[in-house]
Amino acid sequence: MTDCKKALEEAEGDFDVAIDLLRKRGQKLSLKRADREVKEGVVIAKVAADRKRGVIIRLSCETDFVAKNESFVKLAEEFAALALDSFPANIEELLTLHFEGITVGEKIAEQVGVIGEKLEITSYEFLEATQVSPYIHMGNRAAVLVGLNADGEEAYNAGRDVAMQVAAMRPVALDENGVDQTIIDREIAIGMEQARQEGKPEAMLEKIAKGKLNKFFQDSTLLHQQYVKDSKMTVKDYLKSVDKDLTATAFKHVELG
Repeated sequence: MTDCKKALEEAEGDFDVAIDLLRKRGQKLSLKRADREVKEGVVIAKVAADRKRGVIIRLSCETDFVAKNESFVKLAEEFAALALDSFPANIEELLTLHFEGITVGEKIAEQVGVIGEKLEITSYEFLEATQVSPYIHMGNRAAVLVGLNADGEEAYNAGRDVAMQVAAMRPVALDENGVDQTIIDREIAIGMEQARQEGKPEAMLEKIAKGKLNKFFQDSTLLHQQYVKDSKMTVKDYLKSVDKDLTATAFKHVELG
């Protein structure tokens, strides 16, 4: 508030000039604080009214004090609403969108000048599906979108349950087909080394490692994970219990840290 008053005084009461001064100071301060870590902030998920698409934005800052400020959270909400409306392809495109007469990037620079901390949009994800269910973890510390192959309220609510599963269990992919090959290669290498240290025959190492890989898929891919609300079934089974044809088609997960 003090910085705002000083800028207005310097601009002789001209609000637009004061905003320009704050933006310039924000850009200068951003350069000075470029090496600062921005591990705090808020993560916001929004879904369109027709539930056909959704976005997640993480607006990051340096301290928890700023992250809990109502104005900061409101700004993140507004950025997310703008992203949902415009559906940019990446963060770079998001930063060029018009916001309150300037761009999103310029607004962030302006707020750096006002707040005195480094601010940055560090994550942006979007998802399109027949229906998208969102979940925001307590305190805006994580957000999830889950895409489903069916619409309707029952499927939407099931999707929210699955989104909470994602936040809690942090799967690496939807199923084994979505796991990056580098992760698969690493898991096989680890499995072979573990079997070797257990004294297993060299000829059996790869087979044993692939068995361990299947366990990795069960633990680390969404559809094969045990459902947290009922460990007697997998997430895939849970969705089928809601509707025999219901399944998740994709998910996005962003968290602080």
